[in-house]
Amino acid sequence: MSENTAAADVAIIGGSGLSQIEGLADVEQLEMDTPFGRPSDRITLGSLGGLRVAFLPRHGRGHRLLPSEIPSRANIFALKLLHVREVIAVSAVGSLQESLQPMDMVIPDQVFDRTKDRPSTFFGAGMVAHVSMAHPFCSRLSHILHMESAHVVPRSHSGGTYVCMEGPAFSTLAESETYRRLGFSVIGMTALPEAKLAREAGLCYALLAQVTDYDCWYPSHESVTSDMVMANVAANAGNSKAILLRSIPLLSKEPSDCTCRHSLDGAIATSDDSIDPATLTRLAPLFVGNA
Repeated sequence: MSENTAAADVAIIGGSGLSQIEGLADVEQLEMDTPFGRPSDRITLGSLGGLRVAFLPRHGRGHRLLPSEIPSRANIFALKLLHVREVIAVSAVGSLQESLQPMDMVIPDQVFDRTKDRPSTFFGAGMVAHVSMAHPFCSRLSHILHMESAHVVPRSHSGGTYVCMEGPAFSTLAESETYRRLGFSVIGMTALPEAKLAREAGLCYALLAQVTDYDCWYPSHESVTSDMVMANVAANAGNSKAILLRSIPLLSKEPSDCTCRHSLDGAIATSDDSIDPATLTRLAPLFVGNA
């Protein structure tokens, strides 16, 4: 595990098309390690609006990692080691509703898990925890993103359900139509297990979802291609950066008493005398500023 004294107030996890943030001052690059391996890439640390900001490209620079290959545990644990309190995640999504058009921004308030093969908890190995995920996104942070995105794009939507699929292939028509009938709003491949791990770490976590396409349910989008998606991703990147630059200065340097930060209150099911000491030592950073 890295021994460093670097720290940040807020983190940005950049999705497809967002590999850097301009406008940061006092920039340094951090190579980190964690008990769960190395993060997706080096972490950029800089100052913006009076806050220290950590930026991590989710897929690695150059978009090297499949959604299922993203080391989400290492990513979130590294941010916790940096004493980050708030995380804004940016993600490209497909729309499942006609009212959510390509190039819109959506700040979802719910998530539905359709992933299969991704480690989704820091716990285990002699220590059991059950955190609440009833409300998976921080409402305070989500509100800020929605308010500021409304100043940048013509259409910004607050609320809705993000269904997270395994990928990397896009949906079948049957899957897409089923998700629509269930009332889901957008579909993507990366919000989970990221949101679950952020909750276990006691981090405020919100998602800025960039709509790139209508998925395959829409008649003119029957064959969603990577080229189509990435073209809209590139166009969305500038809007996302503008929203982030507006939102970050509104975050407080002082820790809030948000319920996200108390996620481990009553969550540990293992009795104290049964917890594996090595596991407790390994996971100790999760309890800093949590519970």
